[in-house]
Amino acid sequence: MINREIRSRLINAVRSYPVVTLTGPRQSGKTTLLKNMFPDYDYVNLEDPETRKLALDDPRGFLSGHKKGLIIDEAQRVPDLFSYIQIIVDEEQKEGRYILSGSQNFLLLKSISQSLAGRTSVLHLLPLTKRELSGGSALNIADLRNEQAHKDNDNIYELIHRGFYPRIYDKGLEPQNWLNNYFGTYIQRDVRTILNVSDLDMFSDFVRLCAGRAGQLLNISSLASDAGINQLTAKKWLSILEASFITFKLRPYHKNFSKRIIKSPKLYFYDTGLLCYLLRIRTPEELKISHFRGAVFENFCIAEFLKSMYHSEKYPDVHFWRDSSGNEVDMLIEENGKIYPVEFKSGETFSGEFVKSLKNWNNLSGTDDSDSYLIYCGNRKLTFKGVNIIPVGMI
Repeated sequence: MINREIRSRLINAVRSYPVVTLTGPRQSGKTTLLKNMFPDYDYVNLEDPETRKLALDDPRGFLSGHKKGLIIDEAQRVPDLFSYIQIIVDEEQKEGRYILSGSQNFLLLKSISQSLAGRTSVLHLLPLTKRELSGGSALNIADLRNEQAHKDNDNIYELIHRGFYPRIYDKGLEPQNWLNNYFGTYIQRDVRTILNVSDLDMFSDFVRLCAGRAGQLLNISSLASDAGINQLTAKKWLSILEASFITFKLRPYHKNFSKRIIKSPKLYFYDTGLLCYLLRIRTPEELKISHFRGAVFENFCIAEFLKSMYHSEKYPDVHFWRDSSGNEVDMLIEENGKIYPVEFKSGETFSGEFVKSLKNWNNLSGTDDSDSYLIYCGNRKLTFKGVNIIPVGMI
């Protein structure tokens, strides 16, 4: 089993809270991880009709039959169970009594907020990171400056195209076929359950339109118009994609440096394999020559940092910056009172032009050049005009 960065956070949560909730997209490895980490716990899956009926018909009896720790998978299928869990944990005052997990995160978190607020620690398990696959340590921006550039980038586009859902690696599956089934299952199960969507094909087209806007400023009006829906529906559908950990928004950094700043967020996908599938990029070779290459590469890099932050002891404080003149920095990481500006370039040959935006930001913000980073698709690690030039193989 691939070692997941979130393990230490899970252990700490189980020692500190009576209920621990693990959310994340379908097939991110939640069940496998929990069974592996907590073999002494009982395990039930409320997707099973008989188990679900027992929990619905006799919730007290269902819970009383499990005196030791209990993992409840797809817990959102029986929302009334949360009230009975609240009563038990308030009476017992025992840490690690229940571990809840589920894929329909919108419904799961809604039930938690109604019954278990203050009693549960909520953690997010996202698809694998590149470092989890290679057995490396968690990704930390400040550490890149001191790490050795010993990792090559020969298979980087293969990795980006394959994506990072664990099952693809565990079973050696063909990624595009698996992602086709994954997306179909997501539409048929999660979207039907959460949204009253009369035309699922229209929703599928909407998601593909979102994929075409990955790495771009989000224009709700344009997106809604292209999808043939109103803006209110577009906002609702976007919120479901976010709650399902399919997409995320990167918010703009709001401090003004004498010029009007852009206030719209940028849209990204958590998994680049799914992004490539939605963009109909069929092979890594197609990705290399696609006009989406730069956007997908940027999406990959930002998602790697976010996944590692969610899995480790940090909570993401990540933005981008852009002003009305077009000056932009792809990512700003705020950490320990510092802001680290990061740019991403898919080119394999370094050019001094790559650091132009970083130098502009540093001059405006007073950031030290040594705290700024350019991540590119080459193999050489170097310093240029004080900026750290980092091969993508190191992240």
